[in-house]
Amino acid sequence: MADVPTLDSLLRSVRTRSDEALVQLEVASQLAAELGDLGDALLNHFVDQCRRAGHSWAQIGEHLGVTRQAAQQRFVPAPGQAVTFERFTMRARTALEQSAEAARRLGHGYVGTEHVLLALFEDEEALARKVLDRLGVDRAAVEGLLVARIPRGKAPVEGHLSFTPRVGKVLEETVNASLDLGHNYVGTEHILLGLYRGQDGLAKQFLEQLGASREQVRDVVVEMLSGYIAGRGG
Repeated sequence: MADVPTLDSLLRSVRTRSDEALVQLEVASQLAAELGDLGDALLNHFVDQCRRAGHSWAQIGEHLGVTRQAAQQRFVPAPGQAVTFERFTMRARTALEQSAEAARRLGHGYVGTEHVLLALFEDEEALARKVLDRLGVDRAAVEGLLVARIPRGKAPVEGHLSFTPRVGKVLEETVNASLDLGHNYVGTEHILLGLYRGQDGLAKQFLEQLGASREQVRDVVVEMLSGYIAGRGG
């Protein structure tokens, strides 16, 4: 199949970064996460395309080499597992909407954790943005890391953009982050914390590269909320 990287090409890519074994391991881990995100996005895009064209889950499963049930389980959250947004604040909901615009602006045909992170910079009054500012993480730095990994697309991106499975997991973990803090709402601060949990997505990697650990983010969130925890957060 054309344009698919071979193991040899991936090994060369890692080895050109450094001769040090531990550095090569770190680079390989980052590359594996990137390939996973892109693979998820690729498959998700064409499954959505098939559904919009009217194809059944049985047909999709057949062409994926799995059963109808397996295809649905992978690409459609079960009713008990679906993330509901009743507890999400307006700012949190807006941030998720803006993540699609962040992806579209970069010419990316999917919404990954990296685009969710970019969207958290949009509202200067949102708590997530204030936390990122406090820790010295700015949008330009994040976007620079992103386009170095995944270049801007050349063609305009039209139509609906789907979340990758990693973003779906982040949304589940966002709710868990809120519950862990004893909160009865989900704000932008919980989305930010959710980016660190579960699978090792690009957003988590970029935050850590820029010096913002999960522990630091959590500490700043707790500190900023301490004066008005009874009210609504970001």
